[in-house]
Amino acid sequence: MFDKLQELEDKYITLTDRINAPETIADQQLWRNLMKEHSDLTPIIEAFREHKKTKQEIADGKEMLEENNDDDFRQLVKEELKENQSKLEGLEESLKVLLLPKDPNDDKNVIIEIRGGAGGDEAALFAGTLFRMYNRYAERSRFKSEILSMNESDLGGFKEVSFLVNGKGAYSRLKYESGVHRVQRIPETESGGRIHTSTVTVAVLPEAEEVDVELDLNDVRVDVFRSSGNGGQSVNTTDSAVRVTHMPTGIVVSCQDEKSQLKNKDKALKILRARLYDLELEKQTKELAEERKSQVGRGNRNERIRTYNFPQGRLTDHRIGLTLYKLDAIVDGDLDEVMDALITTDQAEKLQAANS
Repeated sequence: MFDKLQELEDKYITLTDRINAPETIADQQLWRNLMKEHSDLTPIIEAFREHKKTKQEIADGKEMLEENNDDDFRQLVKEELKENQSKLEGLEESLKVLLLPKDPNDDKNVIIEIRGGAGGDEAALFAGTLFRMYNRYAERSRFKSEILSMNESDLGGFKEVSFLVNGKGAYSRLKYESGVHRVQRIPETESGGRIHTSTVTVAVLPEAEEVDVELDLNDVRVDVFRSSGNGGQSVNTTDSAVRVTHMPTGIVVSCQDEKSQLKNKDKALKILRARLYDLELEKQTKELAEERKSQVGRGNRNERIRTYNFPQGRLTDHRIGLTLYKLDAIVDGDLDEVMDALITTDQAEKLQAANS
């Protein structure tokens, strides 16, 4: 491991020199590519240098113990050695995690699609609850969110909604949210006070750039139609809504939220690219799944991953056995504890697989 780390540090020093070279600065595309590579290496190199520094401090401490007979001084050195030894072990564990192969999509923006499942109106209302939860999380994380398409229900929830979360590392945090989310609560529509169980499906797709997926527009049929919905000058008056159909896969995407037909088409193509890219990732995931069984990974949309029990104020993530009694805070966007636990479990599984 440490030979590899030394190689990476040598590469990091070379990158630093190249970035500062006048010929690199003159080539903005090259400069950006090198800066990204440099940025990706920085956390590893910082931890490696801290490891080397701590290791040297341990060696110096042992040398001082051999050379000094003062009991009080030796006691101080021993305490410092103990702290540094513990720090060294922690740094070694961190370095193992940092050296794990990085998901190439981790820094991407994400498109989140939420659809009401079993439960009718209550499922649509819960889809609205999850939409607000993820938007509040985006605000807390200083990400930006933008609605791409939505189909509202009569009671104020969503039959389905797609939105973009824009920010570096958005996918690395939100990728574990894909799957079936189950809610247990007394619906607003229930007069008898009975608890109902409903489900909502969440899909988290990395935003695909044109270079990520080859989309031949000759394979895409574009239909325009009149918008429908609540109010708005363009509703039912102009053919601004757009439906795109990808003929080879049968994927259909509709957008009608913008007054401009061109903007609706751009949003629909953005969602289509993400879904096509996700299909390719799904194939890769199936291949990896044959090599190792993962509790977390990229969530299967048909897999029930989480239960939100409102009467008990409880959230349970079934993949890792995590239960938290702070549901109000979680649905208000306080998701970090859940996400950190999922990331830690995934990293532990990968470390175990790497060592086996």
